[in-house]
Amino acid sequence: MYPKALLQLINYFKKLPGVGSKTAERFAFEMIEFEENELTDFGLLLKDLKKNILKCKTCSCLIESDYCSFCDDTKRDTNKLCIVSSFKDVLQLESTKSFNGLYHIIEHLISPVDGKDIDSLNIETIKKRILQFNIKEVIIALDSTLEGDATSLYLKDELKNYDTIISRLAFGLPMGTSLDFIDKTTLMQAFVDRKSFQQS
Repeated sequence: MYPKALLQLINYFKKLPGVGSKTAERFAFEMIEFEENELTDFGLLLKDLKKNILKCKTCSCLIESDYCSFCDDTKRDTNKLCIVSSFKDVLQLESTKSFNGLYHIIEHLISPVDGKDIDSLNIETIKKRILQFNIKEVIIALDSTLEGDATSLYLKDELKNYDTIISRLAFGLPMGTSLDFIDKTTLMQAFVDRKSFQQS
């Protein structure tokens, strides 16, 4: 029987995506071998994580202060807005060097099963940015999954009356694939070949 503290640690590791029981146990046993000062530093890092990593009030990208390198960069094309679902996607797209516009991270993809519905999406912020910056193109860069498709269709419907082109990445990508797992070259090509996403 594992000690209670070890079981608690294992259970926390199991909350991480892709981490099963065996991997969680391996992580936990490995941490037992950490030096005392390493465990202390790790604990302090976790304790202050929410305070030290903030979200930009405009685009929701992760920042360390009120300064957002994307929103405040005067060299970026303010006529284009790319909608993604995570900060990791922003970094992935930036690595392709095929987009120099603005970003907007939505809080989640629509997934009623997980309690993430339409009402909890903050679409009004996107609409305000379209008007504020006179956005000419909104690029929807969400995962090619059922949740990503449902969210993309909802966004398209919500933004259809604005004077802006709505496009989506040209998913010559496998269905059910997250952007996080797409290689840089494929992602760059999908971005360059993005298609109009207007109502038919």
